[in-house]
Amino acid sequence: MRKLLHTVLLGLLGAGIVHIVVLMLVPEFSERDAWSRLAMASDLYKMTRLDAEAGGAPVVKSVDPLFYAAACRFDLAEGMVRIKAPGNVPFWSVSVYDRSGHNLYSFNDHSATGGVLDTVVLTPAQMIDVRRELPEELQGAIFVEAPIEEGIFVIRSFVPDDSWKPVVSQFLEQSSCELQDY
Repeated sequence: MRKLLHTVLLGLLGAGIVHIVVLMLVPEFSERDAWSRLAMASDLYKMTRLDAEAGGAPVVKSVDPLFYAAACRFDLAEGMVRIKAPGNVPFWSVSVYDRSGHNLYSFNDHSATGGVLDTVVLTPAQMIDVRRELPEELQGAIFVEAPIEEGIFVIRSFVPDDSWKPVVSQFLEQSSCELQDY
């Protein structure tokens, strides 16, 4: 009986210590989300390479070495944002995330007109304004209606072999993320 009581008390003490350590580490991990890492790396409306190929340590670690990626933080309270990328690569996909990292919308080059990346992210209220009179330069764009204020736009591009690395790097480096006033 004494050994059982000793084992239970030791187990409770160990669980208490682990619980306290975990609580102490929560602030350390919560400040390192994707939004915070991108905020440290660049400003709003600036495309930032996420992979290590751009030089230096990656902002967000990729699970697939055959994809390069870039991201842009935006604030729809300031206006809608337009993301464009010139050129052709074997495959690209994009995702729109809210500030907490929840995926709101995703599509790839098969959904775009001619495989060209031209996207506008806007709120439902901004979408109503744009629909009244669609500007000519937005005719071929893909519209992403997002009920958020702040978010992250991520572009991923496939690199099938080493010969595609410069092309994909140029595609990501020449991509733009701009605040639009219409």
